[in-house]
Amino acid sequence: MAPHDHADNPQHQPHSHAFGQDQVKPGERRTLWVIALTAVTMVVEIVAGIVYGSMALLADGLHMASHTSALGITAFAYIYARRHALDQRFSFGTGKVNALAGFSGAILLAVFALVMAVESSRRLVTPVPIALNEAILVSVLGLLVNGASVAILGGGGDHHDHGDHSLRSAYLHVLADALTSLLAIFALLGAKYFGFYWMDPVMGLVGAALITRWSVGLLKSTSAILLDHEAPGTLHAQVKTALSDDDTRVADLHIWCIGPNVFALIAVLVSRNGGSPEFYKARLPADLGLEHVSIEIHHENSEP
Repeated sequence: MAPHDHADNPQHQPHSHAFGQDQVKPGERRTLWVIALTAVTMVVEIVAGIVYGSMALLADGLHMASHTSALGITAFAYIYARRHALDQRFSFGTGKVNALAGFSGAILLAVFALVMAVESSRRLVTPVPIALNEAILVSVLGLLVNGASVAILGGGGDHHDHGDHSLRSAYLHVLADALTSLLAIFALLGAKYFGFYWMDPVMGLVGAALITRWSVGLLKSTSAILLDHEAPGTLHAQVKTALSDDDTRVADLHIWCIGPNVFALIAVLVSRNGGSPEFYKARLPADLGLEHVSIEIHHENSEP
C-alpha cells in the first residue's frame, strides 16, 4: 500500500480538546436561578398535596421535583465539564458530560412518573378528601413560579443564537411544569364547582404520561450521543459535498457528536490531485460545528 497523509501529524504541537467546554455557557446562571425557584415551589406543592389531599397538586410537585433533579444534574454537568475541560484523560473533551447528565435525569423522570401513576390509580379506586381552596391557591402559586421561570430562561433569546441545548432543554422543562400546573388547577376547579373529584387523580395520570413521554424522548436523544450514533444525514451530505470534486471522492466518513453542537470527523479520501489534509479541511464550512477533524488521503490506485 502506498504511503498516505494524515491531518494529525505527531510532530505538531498537541491541540486543545476543550472545544469551548471551559467557558461558562450562555444561560448557565439563569438555569441556576430557575433551579432555586423550582426547588422552593416543589417543596411547597408536595407538602401541600400531602396535607390537603390533592393528587393533582402532589403530581405537579413531583413533576417539578423531577425537573429540579434533572436541572440540578445539568447544572452539575455544566460545572464539571468546565472544570475538567482541559483534562487529557478525556479524549474528545468533556462535551458528553451533558449528555450523561440528561440520560441520568431521564431515568429519574421515569421513576417519578411510575410513582405518580401508581398513586393516582390508587386514588381513583379509593378517593381521599381534598382541601380544595388551599390546593387551588398553591397550584396558582406554582403556575406563577413556572411563568417566572419561563421568562428567566426565555428572556434575552441568546440560547438559540449560541446553540445551548442544555438551556433549551431547561426551557422546555419549565414549559412542561407550567402545563402540569394548569392541569392541576383545572382538576381542582372541576372538583370544587362540579363535584368531579375523579378529575384530580386523572390529571395525576395525565401528568405521569407527560413525564414519561419527555423521559423516553430524552433517553433516545442522549443515548444516541453516548453510543456515538452517526450525525444526521444532512450533515454528512454537507461534508461530502465540501470534500468531493472531480478529482476527489469520499471513501469513508464518520461524524459523531462529542458535545453540544460539537462534532468529530474522520474521513478517508481518494484523490488524484495530491492535495494535503489541510487543503481539504479548509474546504469544510465553518458553521458545521466540526471541532476535531482527521482526514486521511489515499492517492488514486492506492486506496484501501
